[in-house]
Amino acid sequence: MYLGLGAQYQPRYDGARHNKTVALPVLQIQWSNGIFVSGLSAGMHLSSQPSVEYGPLLMVAPRRDEDGMGGGIGGVGDGAGGALSTILPPGTTEVARKSSNRLEGMDVIRTRLLYGGFFNYYFAPRLRLASNLLYGAGNDRNGLRWRADLQYMMPDLAAHHSLVLSAGASVVNRAYNNAYFGVSQLEDERNRLGMYQAGGGVQDVRLGARWNWALGPSWMLTSSLQVNRLLGDAKDSPLVERPTNVTVSTALAYRF
Repeated sequence: MYLGLGAQYQPRYDGARHNKTVALPVLQIQWSNGIFVSGLSAGMHLSSQPSVEYGPLLMVAPRRDEDGMGGGIGGVGDGAGGALSTILPPGTTEVARKSSNRLEGMDVIRTRLLYGGFFNYYFAPRLRLASNLLYGAGNDRNGLRWRADLQYMMPDLAAHHSLVLSAGASVVNRAYNNAYFGVSQLEDERNRLGMYQAGGGVQDVRLGARWNWALGPSWMLTSSLQVNRLLGDAKDSPLVERPTNVTVSTALAYRF
């Protein structure tokens, strides 16, 4: 079991121009019966084969409001993985009104519990495909996302240090993409961004790295870097200010 605390520098929401720094609690637990908790996800390993991992998975999708996405909880490894109305003064044109916050007037996306499963396959001891399929995102609870990452653990660069490199992509259905990147008629009346319906498909691609430094038998410094690029209908959404985002985090964790 790992417990810790750190900080994360992340975009306000997917596609935002500005970033924010938030506190990052760390929680990771693995029981001998296969049940695990890692950050905001929990699941159970059902496979007895060393090269294959699979099982059910639950994950909490954080709330998104005008301030952006809510904070999360991190792990030490790469896991298996009411709206405000704006009223324009008489005679104000749509062109003249340029809000600095594109989430202003958008419906709040409430916290949701997603459910599905994960599947990981080891091509070699240091190379694996980690994937999960989760359903239940968005206010209508019908958003579906498949996420897959190819992860490579670098040979030991130095004693007590480990580095994992990853590359991956996410594929979503229309309901998922539209929940986070669509603009309804009612929302358009509030923010004047223009109605937008986002279809399904590849939502993003990403590159990442996680560095763990074992400071002693019980203490670990865990840090990560991820570059995310929106694609397709997500990238073309009027909510998107910058299609490429960078997230950096670091935390100190204690192993019990």
